[in-house]
Amino acid sequence: MTATFPTPVPTPLLSPLFTPYTLRGTTFRNHLGVSPMCMYSSEDGFFNDFHFVHLGSKALGGFGLVFTEATAVSPEGRISPQDAGLWKDDHIAPLKKIFDFVKSHGAVAGLQLAHAGRKGSATAPWKGDYHLKNNEGGWDIIAPSPVSFGSQTLFKVPNELTVDEILEVEDKFTAAARRAVTAGAQVVEIHGAHGYLLHEFLSPLANKRSDDYGGSFENRTRFLLETVTKVKESIPSEVLLFVRLSTTDWHPEGWTVDDSVRLASLLKGLGVDMVDCSSGFVIPNHHDIPFGPGFQVPFADRIRREAGIATAAVGEITRPEQAEEIIQSGEADIVLLARQALRDPQFPYTAARNLGVKMVNTLPVQFGHWVNRYR
Repeated sequence: MTATFPTPVPTPLLSPLFTPYTLRGTTFRNHLGVSPMCMYSSEDGFFNDFHFVHLGSKALGGFGLVFTEATAVSPEGRISPQDAGLWKDDHIAPLKKIFDFVKSHGAVAGLQLAHAGRKGSATAPWKGDYHLKNNEGGWDIIAPSPVSFGSQTLFKVPNELTVDEILEVEDKFTAAARRAVTAGAQVVEIHGAHGYLLHEFLSPLANKRSDDYGGSFENRTRFLLETVTKVKESIPSEVLLFVRLSTTDWHPEGWTVDDSVRLASLLKGLGVDMVDCSSGFVIPNHHDIPFGPGFQVPFADRIRREAGIATAAVGEITRPEQAEEIIQSGEADIVLLARQALRDPQFPYTAARNLGVKMVNTLPVQFGHWVNRYR
């Protein structure tokens, strides 16, 4: 059964956060989205009823964009054996069921494609987040260089990819993107952040190569740019393409915000629609990251202004007023929530009430009739 959302009635004080946002032909009902969040709840890569309820609840909650978790393009590209995947056609049907539901309840359906690189073959975080040995259900991991992540738990030394193997991984991203579109994705995001494979190539902290894929900025960005080009050519023109970046490594010898601005300009030239601006996690330096409310928002702001590309802001965004200020000030085009969306699946409704928005399509009438009548 399809829920019915009320027609928004314009008011003089309509919040910028709840103004519909159109990006190259795709309209989001508001500027709030659900960020990709790994659930470690799949078997053999398949989305299941857990994901259906998890993602479907966010569509019912009124978010304008609902992303799947990081979805592996190959079995060895998973973070853990329980990661979702899209490396075979059999994965399409259960994902399509989820996307059909998400879209029928007013949200735009997005999928993030990923390869874990040297951080793969690990347990779920609540099981210790340590590398599984091959005889424990793990697998050989790959990276730009044979350099381990460096933590006590992620200790495996990866195999260095050959050029032919790099091209094979690019093709796996492309094939997975096609499957995502077949399943109904309206947004495809390439995960180039958080210390996973594409980010490992970008960062000099992980990339020690001396060939065409290492050394200079041009060489370290080559893998990502080639992947973006292939994915862009493989999906229909109406499907939006995002790229998530760790905009800084928080390390003086690592990837910088200046690098991200420069890369974002190149991504725009290749037809990328939005840069999803996160940071860090290519090395175990979490204690050096200044976590706090909106600590990554300035990166989205700078890339948006200097590269002239739409951006998404993420990270420690928990209050409606905070999200509203980001959109109203033009620091980003979309605000993506992760943990706050888990705490409050109806965050858009909560935000609308807090911001004094009198009528906005934040809840289906099956919910809205009751909560608006008795309060």
